[in-house]
Amino acid sequence: MIQTSTANKKADRLSIVYYTDPLCCWSWAMERHWLRFMEEYKDSISVRYCMTGLIESWQNYNDTVNCISKPIQMGPLWMQASHISGQKMASDIWVKDPPASSYLACMAVKCAFLQSDQAGIAYLRALREALMLDSVNIAKLSSLYTIARQAAKAGPLDADRLYEDIQNGKGKAAFTDDLKEVSYMNITRSPSLLASYGDKARMLCGFRPYEDLLDFFNEIHPLTELTVFK
Repeated sequence: MIQTSTANKKADRLSIVYYTDPLCCWSWAMERHWLRFMEEYKDSISVRYCMTGLIESWQNYNDTVNCISKPIQMGPLWMQASHISGQKMASDIWVKDPPASSYLACMAVKCAFLQSDQAGIAYLRALREALMLDSVNIAKLSSLYTIARQAAKAGPLDADRLYEDIQNGKGKAAFTDDLKEVSYMNITRSPSLLASYGDKARMLCGFRPYEDLLDFFNEIHPLTELTVFK
């Protein structure tokens, strides 16, 4: 039996930064693959989430790659992502009640992460499900709070504290730090994954199925060699 200290366990893990946004359809497309990977290799990886701020407002949004500058043009992209991934996406939200921005949702996610990684991951998942499956407009503060209260019933999240931290600016400060990192790292696509181990680091951009994720991370360092035996 091998005994290892907590510090050594953390140092001997593959480090991953996940750049994403609650409104990103391709992140949702990859969700089940990502969650499977997270569960199967949770003892071999260390993950940090960074919000990219996909849409500040529609007044200054222009996706030249996908020819999107209006909310109604986002629907076909979601339909494409749904078709490719097999993930359900309520693309009709972009006609019925289009989100005005992803910034407030990003701040709310950062508020959840201020509580714990477990709370942050659970809340981000809850936001995605509400948006993609139930057509909930997560650009609205009332929706963010309602989803937080629902998520708090099944996990460690404190919905009232999350709401307070949105209002008192803690979420904005944490999200601003993320935006600075996104700019510095020149992250232009969501999802993007930065993996590093020792002096090796690589970036993977865009939707990938489970097998591709596994191949990518194993190129940095074989994950089977990182398993910590207790």
